[in-house]
Amino acid sequence: AETGVFFPSEAGGRLGPRRDALVAQGPPARAGLARLDVGVGDRVAALAPNRPETLIAFLATASLGAIWSSCSPEFGVGSVLDRFRQIEPKVLIAVDEYVYGGRRFDRRAELERVRGALPSLRATVRLGGARDTMMGWDELTSDEEPLTFEPVPFDHPLWILYSSGTTGLPKAIVQGHGGILLEHLKALALHSDLGPEDRFFWFSTTGWMMWNFLVSGLLVGSSIVLYDGSPAHPSLGVLYRLIDEERITYFGTSAPFLLACQKAGLRPRAEHGLESLRTIGSTGAPLPAEGFAWVYENVKNDLLLASISGGTDVCTAFVLSCPWLPVHAGEIQCSGLGARVEAFDEQGKSVVGEVGELVLTAPMPSMPTKFWNDPGDRRRVESYFSTYPGVWRHGDWIRITERGSCVIYGRSDSTLNRGGVRMGTSEFYRVVEALPEVADSLVVDTGTLETEEGKLWLFLVLREGVTLDAALEKRVRETLRRELSPRHVPDEIRVIPEVPRTLNGKKLEVPVKKILLGTSPERALSRDTLANPAALEPFLALVAPSEARTSES
Repeated sequence: AETGVFFPSEAGGRLGPRRDALVAQGPPARAGLARLDVGVGDRVAALAPNRPETLIAFLATASLGAIWSSCSPEFGVGSVLDRFRQIEPKVLIAVDEYVYGGRRFDRRAELERVRGALPSLRATVRLGGARDTMMGWDELTSDEEPLTFEPVPFDHPLWILYSSGTTGLPKAIVQGHGGILLEHLKALALHSDLGPEDRFFWFSTTGWMMWNFLVSGLLVGSSIVLYDGSPAHPSLGVLYRLIDEERITYFGTSAPFLLACQKAGLRPRAEHGLESLRTIGSTGAPLPAEGFAWVYENVKNDLLLASISGGTDVCTAFVLSCPWLPVHAGEIQCSGLGARVEAFDEQGKSVVGEVGELVLTAPMPSMPTKFWNDPGDRRRVESYFSTYPGVWRHGDWIRITERGSCVIYGRSDSTLNRGGVRMGTSEFYRVVEALPEVADSLVVDTGTLETEEGKLWLFLVLREGVTLDAALEKRVRETLRRELSPRHVPDEIRVIPEVPRTLNGKKLEVPVKKILLGTSPERALSRDTLANPAALEPFLALVAPSEARTSES
C-alpha cells in the first residue's frame, strides 16, 4: 500500500491521501526555508495545529539540518515565550486562528505579542495567505527545487521538546536524529507492529510529544492520520466515527479520554463498524483495570489494547506493548527493547512485585543529547541523575510484576496531569501571582490511578482587604485560560491564610496533595520541616477528620 497522510478536521472537509502533497510541497518548503537563511543548527518554531503543512514544515526543517520545535496554538502567550525565548528561533510557522469545540478562536493579538517578544525572528510564515508583515505558506513553497538532504552527525539535534516547567522555565530537551530514528523504528515497527498496510492515528496536538511519535509512523511506511480539533465535538463519539471513515488500524488516544467515554456510557461497537481497528493505544496517564474492561466490552473484543508509558524526555515509552504477549487488565505488557527499566526502593535497590521509583540503569537511544543553553550539562544531570548517580530517575511510581509486565501509579513528583497533558505548577504561580489581589498561591491536582482525573485545586492567599468575590474568581479563571490554556483552569478555588512551606521556603505541593487524598499528616510529612505548621489546618479541614487520621493511602 502507498504511504499517505490523511487529514480530516473539525473545521470541515477532508484531505487525503496527501502523499503527493508531501512529495510536491516538501522540496519547495525546504527551498523556502533556505531562502530565509535557515541552515544547519538554526531553529524553526511552530505555533501551529496538527495539519499537513505543519508536518511538511517539520520534514523540510529536518532535511536542512535545522532544529524543529512546536507549541499548539491554544497555548497562552506566557507559555509559548517560556519555551521559544530559550531557543531563539529564526523562523516562526504560525496560525492566527484555530477551530476547537465548535468555536473559532482569533489569535491575532496573541501571535503579535509572541512575534514582538522574539527578536531572533527573521520571518513569520502564516499557514494561510500572507497578512501584514507575515509571509503566506504559498509564498514559502513557491519555488521548485530538487529535494536534497544535509548530512548531519548521528547525534545532531532533530527537535527540541519541553518539560512541563514545574520548577521554573520548561526544560528545553534536545533529541538527536539517530537516537530518535532507532527508538521510533523499534517502538513502532516491533512493539506496535506497524507497517505499510496500516493507518496510524494518535489524537494529539503539536504541543505534546505524541505528535512527534505519530509523524514517525512514516518511518515504517504506515499512512498517518492527522486530526485538528476537539475529541469531544460534536460528541465523544467523533473519533470512533473517524476510525470507520479513515479505516484506521491503530487508534491512539489518552487514558482520560477512554475513561470519559466509559463514564458517559458510550458503546462504540453498537454505533460503528470498526472492522479496520486492530490496536488501541493508551497513554498520558495510567489506564486502570476498569478502562481495559470497558474497551473490550464496548469497543472491540479482538484487538490489542496497548497501554504505554514513557515521557517527553525520551519521546517514547519505557514500558509498552508487545503483539505476542497476553494483555492483563490494568497492566502494561513489557519493558521496551533496549530499555533497562527497573523499580528502585527507598534504599536504591531493584525490586520486583513492589512499587518503586521508575529508573533506567543503562542508556537508551533517545535520551536527551543535552538541554538547550545548559552550560556544563548541569541542569540535565540534576534532572535525571542527581538522585541515583549514573541511574536515570524518571519520576513515576512503577511496579514490575514477576511475569515482566508493569503497572504505573502516576508521578512521584508534583507535576500536574490534566487530560494526559503534563503541566508545571510554576506556570500557574507565574500567572496567578501576577494578579494584584493575590499575595501567594498553591496548586494541587488530586488525580490518582483510582480516580483517573481528580480535582485541580487552586488555593489563594489574598492581599489585605481583598475578598474572593465572583468577579475576582472569574478573572482568575479567565487569566489562566488566556495566558496558559483551558486545561489550566482550576475546578475549585479556595482562600487560605498562608501557603505551607518548608524551612527553606519551598511550597508543600506533594504533601498537601497526599493530605487531600486522605493521608494522615503524620504520614504525609514531618512537621519539623515546616516553617509554618499551622498552615496545614485549612487542608485538613477539607477532608473527613477520621479519614485524615487513619488512612493508609
